[in-house]
Amino acid sequence: MFLRDSIRARLIGLSAVLIGVALVAGYLAIAAILDRFITDRFDAEIEAVSDTLIAGASIDAAGGLVAGPAPTDPRFDLPLSGWFWQLAQDGHVVAKSDSLFDNVLNPPEQDFTGGAGFGPGGEVLRVARHGFTLPGSNSALSVVVTAPQSEIDASMARLRRPLAVSLAVLGLGLALASVLQVVGGLSALDRLGRDLRRIRDGQAEALPLPPVAELRPIAAEINALLEQNRAVLSRTREHVGNLAHSLKTPLSALDNTLPADHPGHALIARMDRQICWHLRRARSAGQMRVLGYRTPVAAVIQDILLVLRRPLAESGIAVDLDLPAGLAFAGERQDLEEMTGNLIENAVKWANARIRISAAALPGQIRLLVEDDGPGMSREDHDLAMARGSRLDESGPPGSGLGLAIVADLVALHGGELRLERSDLGGLAAGLLLPA
Repeated sequence: MFLRDSIRARLIGLSAVLIGVALVAGYLAIAAILDRFITDRFDAEIEAVSDTLIAGASIDAAGGLVAGPAPTDPRFDLPLSGWFWQLAQDGHVVAKSDSLFDNVLNPPEQDFTGGAGFGPGGEVLRVARHGFTLPGSNSALSVVVTAPQSEIDASMARLRRPLAVSLAVLGLGLALASVLQVVGGLSALDRLGRDLRRIRDGQAEALPLPPVAELRPIAAEINALLEQNRAVLSRTREHVGNLAHSLKTPLSALDNTLPADHPGHALIARMDRQICWHLRRARSAGQMRVLGYRTPVAAVIQDILLVLRRPLAESGIAVDLDLPAGLAFAGERQDLEEMTGNLIENAVKWANARIRISAAALPGQIRLLVEDDGPGMSREDHDLAMARGSRLDESGPPGSGLGLAIVADLVALHGGELRLERSDLGGLAAGLLLPA
């Protein structure tokens, strides 16, 4: 799963496979060359001994083969060393090395160099056999020289070991270089991801151009998309404002032309509430398309309380605040004002003497709680209270019944949640879970 999901892991894995295959192929090729070199060296050595024996041989007066001086190599004197030589005339051994003791070699009749044979003890030998002629003799003369295959194999092993170690060290170095190359090459993507998170968190409005040319077109396209997004939002808000003006102005004119006791006033008020509801939904949906906003919570709450200072003072309501510094909402200020403003206004309408506003940071979210010591509501009425145009107490403070519905709608558009609970103050506790 990790290899399928990660470009970095794929590149490192592919590099490791290719490096491994190349090193194994290189080891096999170099080992084969070294094996051939060592074998040729041993073949050349027994060929030189064979040439020396032929050059030293002679024919006596009776026509018999006479061996010349024996090779001075002490390995031919070591018993059953595998280093053997013998001279033969018409198939009969005339002279041989001391290493053979009472044994003789029985190679094939044809000439060859570098063939495989077996010694007196069954050991594998590297064999050279040549027939030759000498002046004054019509006999079939031959010379056989051998070297032990075990020495050849041991020489190969001594070279293969350091070769394998060297290639392994080279492989580790190449693997490390590959990892550094992949990590360094993809670091620009990591930086691009961090820059995108900064935009999402409201710490930047556009992507800086990456240092690598391949990613600059992507960053430019993302920046163009962000700018287009802002332009679409601006046009949407203009259209919303125009629509509000074109609908609400005729409604106001119509309302003013009707007598005070005309039943049409109630219908006009209902139409006005419906227009406000749908226009706020349209504005909220447009705002969800904008990235990069970050709104401090405490500043918004303080501004709302400043606007409400007169009704708070007239009602004698005390407000307790618990707002950590640095807590921020990942969205536009206007949305946070809309949500918290409706909740605080409701608390002011229904509180007896005290309101408590608190906020806390959660992983990836903020929790904002507005509580009052008013009458509150039953759990069965929570869903009804968030339905648009619904009022639980027609005899209570004036209102359109849209406040909590607007808050719930905005919270949902931001991917958050509105919770209504009973406060320990005795009244309602309206909690918001919003992106941080």
